Amino acid sequence: MIHKIKGLYDNGSGLSIRAISKELEISRNTVRKYIAMDEATISAKLAAKSRTKWLDQHCDYLINQLNLYPELSAAKLMRRLRDKVGQVPVSERTMRRYIERLKGKVTLAQQRYYEPIVDSVAGVQCQVDLGEQREVLINGTKQTIYFCVFVLSFSRLLYVGVCLKPVDTLQLIRFHDEAFRYFGGLPEECLYDQTKLVVINERYRELELNQQFAQFATSAGFNIRVCEGYDPESKGKVEAGVKYFKQNFLYGETFESVQALRAQTLHWLDTVANMRVHGTTGQQPKDHYDRLERSKMTQYFPNDALLLEKTDMSTRKADKTGLISWKASKYSVPMKWQKARVRVQEINGVLKIYELTHKKLIAQHPISLETGKVIKNNDHYRDKTQSIKTLEEKLIRQLGSKYGFDIAALLRRNMPEYYSDQLRAAVKILDTHKLLSEELLQRLVRRENLTATRLQQHIEAWYSAKARGRTESCPSEMNEPLDLSAYQRLCHTVQGATV
Repeated sequence: MIHKIKGLYDNGSGLSIRAISKELEISRNTVRKYIAMDEATISAKLAAKSRTKWLDQHCDYLINQLNLYPELSAAKLMRRLRDKVGQVPVSERTMRRYIERLKGKVTLAQQRYYEPIVDSVAGVQCQVDLGEQREVLINGTKQTIYFCVFVLSFSRLLYVGVCLKPVDTLQLIRFHDEAFRYFGGLPEECLYDQTKLVVINERYRELELNQQFAQFATSAGFNIRVCEGYDPESKGKVEAGVKYFKQNFLYGETFESVQALRAQTLHWLDTVANMRVHGTTGQQPKDHYDRLERSKMTQYFPNDALLLEKTDMSTRKADKTGLISWKASKYSVPMKWQKARVRVQEINGVLKIYELTHKKLIAQHPISLETGKVIKNNDHYRDKTQSIKTLEEKLIRQLGSKYGFDIAALLRRNMPEYYSDQLRAAVKILDTHKLLSEELLQRLVRRENLTATRLQQHIEAWYSAKARGRTESCPSEMNEPLDLSAYQRLCHTVQGATV
């Protein structure tokens, strides 16, 4: 190398330092250093033991990785090496150059990918594209991975949804739901190519949209924008995102299960893809998004009914007690749907029950981990035709506003979960015992633990005492001190007998 530099320079009459640097692909500082050396220094340097690069000690590992996965990028190889040996005391640029030299031995150079630069505004556009990767090892079996990439045009924040089946319209909708939840909002528009999952037909830029997907877009609140045919550059950001996901994450990886694939994808998004310094913006996508774009996004309100697949839903008929069967246990539905057919769907450990048209959610229960259980919502068995307000009004008419409000408040405080039942029972009791005295009512409103059952006990005890001619005092159930003077003769001996 030193002789080449000296020969090309030719004591100043040959190539310039810049030209030599470009010719030999070394830095200009290196060229200057060797030009400035005299013959003695050069001879001593050549006589010394050859220097070795730090990466040489891991050359076999790197070559092995490149033999297995020829298209691995230098960035991913550096990350793998760091995971293997710990700290790597070389720069990314050094690693890139080293890998380029190794690739000359084990594989062809990768072709450069062209991505156009498109101006954008925060919170306006998200570019969306589908992709697939074949022969990915999952639990030891080669499978095809299908995925959908979302890139926010302004911040370049990335999300990727993955699955093991070809993407249909419903799966595309579910991917959008995942992405909007991940972003924490949704943009004004999403940009797609002319896939049948979004656009059925396009003529003179007049679009016939996929109705199922258009319904989701309308419900969520974003606009659909479609590229012209055969124009991938108009969504170059996501095209680059697809390639980046394949090369930087999927290529060369193995997964224990589809759950592990999804978990590792999220981990890669959070720790690598959205934390790297983006080549175009010069900023980390996550930081860029949090600072300048998050506040511009629209709030996302998911519609669970649009995420359900009709063919995946099951129908059940509720029995006369308002219970449906699901996985060897029974779950309740409201009284209105007793003996009726309903649709059911298990989502993330929750059984959701819909009208037969699956447009309205009527009940939901956590799935029981045991069999043979009956899971009921007591509210499903309440008579809604007689509202709490109606019962309260009737109680106040029976007792008057002076005491009616206080009695109702005591019943609500002591039995809040069964307040309507307590009111209904109290009204029935008061229908039987009319015209309660002022003194009894005063005593009742002082009962802090009053319930419908205790109300009936206190009233019956009061009338029992009245029948014995003792209306001036309250029996023991009222928790008042009793006047025992009438019983002083009990257990006293009179003329040798016990009275």
